[in-house]
Amino acid sequence: MSRQLLRRLRPLSGPPGLLSAGSGRSFGGCAPELPAAQVRSTFLDFFREKHGHLLVPSSPVRPRGDPSLLFVNAGMNQFKPIFLGTADPRSQMASYRRVVNSQKCVRAGGKHNDLDDVGRDTYHHTFFEMLGSWSFGDYFKDEACRMAWSLLTEHYGIPADRLYVSYFGGDAASGLQSDEETRHIWLDIGVPPGRLLPFGLKDNFWEMGDSGPCGPCTEIHYDHIGGRDAAALVNADSPDVVEIWNLVFMQYNREADLSLQQLPQFSVDTGMGLERLVSILQGKRSNYDTDLFTPLLHAIHQRSRAAPYGGRLGAADQGQVDLAYRVVADHIRTLSVCIADGVHPGMSGAELVLRRILRRAVRFCIEVLQTPQGALASLVPTVTHLLGDVYPELHKEADRIVDVINENEAQFLSSLQQGSRLIQRTLSRKDYKHGVFPASVAWSLHRDLGFPLDLVDLMLEDRGVQVDRQELDQIIAENHKVSSGPQSGVPSQVMLDVVSLAELQRLGVPHTDDSLKYGYRLEEDRYVFPACRATVLALYDGRTLVSEVLEGQRCGVIMDRTCFYSEQGGQSHDQGYFTRDGLQDVPFPVEAALLAGGYVVHQVTAADSLKTGDQVQLHLDQVHRMSCMVKHTATHLLNFALKKVLGSSVQQRGSHVTADRLRFDFTAKGSLSASQLQQVEKCISDIVAADQIVHSLELPLHTAKSIRGLRTVDEVYPDPVRVVSVEVSASELLDDQTDRETSVELCCGTHLLRTGAIEDLVIVSEKQMVKGISRIVAVTGQEAARARDTGQVLSQDVDSLAARLSGSAPSSCNSAQRLAKEVGVLSDAVDNTSIPQWLRRELQGRLKALQRSSNTAVRKLETREATVRAQALLEKNGRKDLLVDSVETDSLSVVMKTVNQLSAIAPLSHVMLLAHQRHSGKVLCACQVPKDSLSLAASDWAVAVCHHLGGSAGGSALVARGTGSSSDISEALRWAEEFARQKTRR
Repeated sequence: MSRQLLRRLRPLSGPPGLLSAGSGRSFGGCAPELPAAQVRSTFLDFFREKHGHLLVPSSPVRPRGDPSLLFVNAGMNQFKPIFLGTADPRSQMASYRRVVNSQKCVRAGGKHNDLDDVGRDTYHHTFFEMLGSWSFGDYFKDEACRMAWSLLTEHYGIPADRLYVSYFGGDAASGLQSDEETRHIWLDIGVPPGRLLPFGLKDNFWEMGDSGPCGPCTEIHYDHIGGRDAAALVNADSPDVVEIWNLVFMQYNREADLSLQQLPQFSVDTGMGLERLVSILQGKRSNYDTDLFTPLLHAIHQRSRAAPYGGRLGAADQGQVDLAYRVVADHIRTLSVCIADGVHPGMSGAELVLRRILRRAVRFCIEVLQTPQGALASLVPTVTHLLGDVYPELHKEADRIVDVINENEAQFLSSLQQGSRLIQRTLSRKDYKHGVFPASVAWSLHRDLGFPLDLVDLMLEDRGVQVDRQELDQIIAENHKVSSGPQSGVPSQVMLDVVSLAELQRLGVPHTDDSLKYGYRLEEDRYVFPACRATVLALYDGRTLVSEVLEGQRCGVIMDRTCFYSEQGGQSHDQGYFTRDGLQDVPFPVEAALLAGGYVVHQVTAADSLKTGDQVQLHLDQVHRMSCMVKHTATHLLNFALKKVLGSSVQQRGSHVTADRLRFDFTAKGSLSASQLQQVEKCISDIVAADQIVHSLELPLHTAKSIRGLRTVDEVYPDPVRVVSVEVSASELLDDQTDRETSVELCCGTHLLRTGAIEDLVIVSEKQMVKGISRIVAVTGQEAARARDTGQVLSQDVDSLAARLSGSAPSSCNSAQRLAKEVGVLSDAVDNTSIPQWLRRELQGRLKALQRSSNTAVRKLETREATVRAQALLEKNGRKDLLVDSVETDSLSVVMKTVNQLSAIAPLSHVMLLAHQRHSGKVLCACQVPKDSLSLAASDWAVAVCHHLGGSAGGSALVARGTGSSSDISEALRWAEEFARQKTRR
């Protein structure tokens, strides 16, 4: 397989083509076939126009602030803050009651992983669209069931006698009764009792996770055959009877102790896969036979040398050609959607999963479908044609998607060649055990070069070799243990759950007034922060609301007001402490300040007892806050400067602001040049030097979004929203009274009032995290000044070293090696010290040139020295079949070169030289044997001698080297010679 992959690297020619979906039979045999676009719009229009639901756009497939997910894998993901009660009460999301949408979903990696099944059947996909409808505290079971039945039977025209309904039949062990309410609703709708089936927790009780909102669900199933009683096939993994719609009724909360509490507000969450629904409405047994896929399959065929797609499965699919068609059609949709949403192939998390998807698609393209290199990316226009109208970001990002796929494909094919060479080298090694490939090398191919392990197996199969599976499984298990082990020393967060949040609202506890976080002012160039007295309104012990906590107890403290900034928008939370009235000398350090549903939760470990109603005085760590303000305003200036230098196509992909430094992720085709980095810093420096005013203004969200030049990210913003602009106020920008370009963003963070306090900004790191996404790390103020000073010192050191290397040539090998070592030490300092990144790039270039010249000088002097040593040894020993002797040098390279020269003069000789370092006792060893030496391998000789000397060695059958230690070099020489004589019988 690998040989074919390596051979088939020919360029793509000819323009991409599209083919509209051909006609197919409808599920009923008479109704006209509904195009997929119409199926989608019918769903959305039904809920929006007939039942008053708000149409909410799909969120990106990268989850918003949810580290538990690699990808958005269900329609409800973006609404989790509502289910958990943590939605910002000022955001539009908090006002949602009835919602409908079509959500982009990816199931690959993590708990929901369909990647390995894709292509093997006709219905698994890594990317799919989830049609969903929701009720948040509005209607419940009756309305949800009636809407679903009406849409399927009346609007889509699915015959009722093809449908079966499952419901939750109860679970005695959990103390849960059967959902008789839902059963009676379906009976009232007209579902026959024989088609209404009870199931247990596994099939009909939905849970968000180990804890959190959950509840019974009812599912609607479709029988592809019809005209029979198929009740026994429901939930039996039959391809003939499939689930099409799941209606979840969230009415419980799963507590940490696994008990269930009834939720204060009931919700409905329904989801129906578009691909499966379209296959039913178009009368197809395979999703790939619908108009969501047929244009892609035709486009793939145009680029391949394989026969047209035939829909075959399993053994009938000879050569896995149809499987390859399905894999490539599915994967190119996933790649296009993910890259458009800012997820690029990479080395960890979601990026690693996407890299695996891309490489899997490339393998099937080249090996099975016999397409030319570049064919995969050429399918992107077909994807945008099919999905771009409903997901416009695909049109906008089409060129970037093509570039990312092509670059990663080329990188994979290069890795493939490198891996093939590594396999061949491993099989050629003397210590290779015939037929069993080292698991450590297989793991290196997987981890370092990105090879899927099944590809490693296939490449070895070509050579009649297998991986040591037991050893490989052990390595995988150890790696998983290391990567997934718990983080030590990080205290768990005490966050309010949905029940406690609802209880706060029931008790009438007002949301925290945190407006004082913005209440600072400038007085004579000094920032003055307001004092803050507050009342403790609630205490949360990690399980429930309590009226008191005792000393040493971790808890969340909710007050009526606070001056602390709670972590959000990429800015870390404030630090500080509070004191209780009557106990002013005992500080309660605030470990974190987090926002949940309008409440600021101050996480503390109680230094003494604390009760609701206590009066407290909050003390902000002003130095820490000031540092965060500097970094956050500097981040806005960096965003603006990047757009000015690189162009308006630059998009923010993430940021994080701490007191120490700022981090900023953005789209870019490649790393910035030294000149571009300097331009960015100069742009920021000019704004800082001008000490421009930083304006903040709260505006209605729809008004703010109309501001020209506004920079936004994918977040749920409150309404009204805070607009932060530099030099020009938001009101001026709205009135269009100025043509000046300036930094203007929606931002809830704390900012400087004037830019001068930044003092200076230095970009100390800039690199591509994955193809198309760069990350900048920058420091400000005194840290920036230190970085510039350090950079200047290192620059002078490089100048000095360059002058010495360009002067008179070193007279000895030792002096040349000392200079080469200095270059290496200086290179490490330049690589790892905080200095301006543009300067680092310049110094790295100079040091690489110096390294080359110093290495050349060392090699020349070593060769000269080796020639002298070899000549002396020849004069002393003559040409012997076995030559074992010592040389005076402290360079293993000189020892090796001397051995090489002796072997060149006497190619039939077995040569070993030892060099004794008298001051340390260390022994350097090198040897070479004739090419046709069968009785003695150089590696065996060197390993034996160095092991005798308490050291180690390595090499090939012809040449080897190593080290050991001895106080008696004469004994070592005798032992080495005797070992060789016994092996060669000389």
